[in-house]
Amino acid sequence: MPAILTIHDLVKTYSDGFEALKSVSLDIEQGEIIALLGPNGAGKTTLISTVCGITTPTSGTVTVGGHDIITDYRQARAMIGLVPQEINLEPFEKVINTVRFSRGLFGKPANDAYLDDLLGQLSLADKKDRKIVTLSGGMKRRVLIAKALSHEPSVLFLDEPTAGVDVELRRDMWQIVERLRSEGTTIILTTHYIEEAEAIADRVAVINKGQIMLVERKDDLITRMGQKELRIELHEAITDLPPALAGYNLQLGPDGQSVVYHYDTAGGRTGITRLLNDLSAAGLHLRDIETKQSSLEDIFVGLVKEPS
Repeated sequence: MPAILTIHDLVKTYSDGFEALKSVSLDIEQGEIIALLGPNGAGKTTLISTVCGITTPTSGTVTVGGHDIITDYRQARAMIGLVPQEINLEPFEKVINTVRFSRGLFGKPANDAYLDDLLGQLSLADKKDRKIVTLSGGMKRRVLIAKALSHEPSVLFLDEPTAGVDVELRRDMWQIVERLRSEGTTIILTTHYIEEAEAIADRVAVINKGQIMLVERKDDLITRMGQKELRIELHEAITDLPPALAGYNLQLGPDGQSVVYHYDTAGGRTGITRLLNDLSAAGLHLRDIETKQSSLEDIFVGLVKEPS
């Protein structure tokens, strides 16, 4: 698939010398969902703000559908929808007028049928004539989503869209995301709920200290970097591991009645059969065995963890 969003050597340096983005380059394909992951202060929001024209880059280029965000600002921005972290709405305006206004800003002709359908999908149909100030925080978040989609963008940025919202909105949000994906919309997602990224993203980009650390298909990343954990429950508790098992780098559980063995499924030989034989030879009797696959969250934490 062709890239609909191309970021090349993007740099953002503030007046105090802080470099928030350091030569960031990223190609995002049309119709994909990419999760942008990183710790607080990593540069996620700065990157989104720069692409969306809220922040001016120091250097580098960004094109959306072939339109440069600086020289072709109007055309580029018209292709982008943004659901920001912060709720910033006109409190005394009606919901429907708020959404109509956003659509009009991008030069789209009036289309109340489309907007009514959009509000219905977001459970806002019965609140379309209510003022924003009367809505709950979750409903205001839904209005933000409606605003972002009002002009039918090709690229949608979701900056922590489900942070602090109810389970129902999170469910509705991902239903809408799946529908948009099926219609060819490109979605860039930042989230602290990494299990959400693991569930819906096609690719993962990890950013830390203003730099892209990796960009990879989610499934390939989990296969390449994920490890499996074999937990072995013992019949009798032990205080120390037998010297004969030293080569396995086992971890003894705090209760002394379990040992944990980490192995790489991509390595061909896991060593499990030999380990089980050596456990038996050392006089340890097994009660139960279970395995656990590393999650995207485990991999992410390992990537951004500061060295001790």
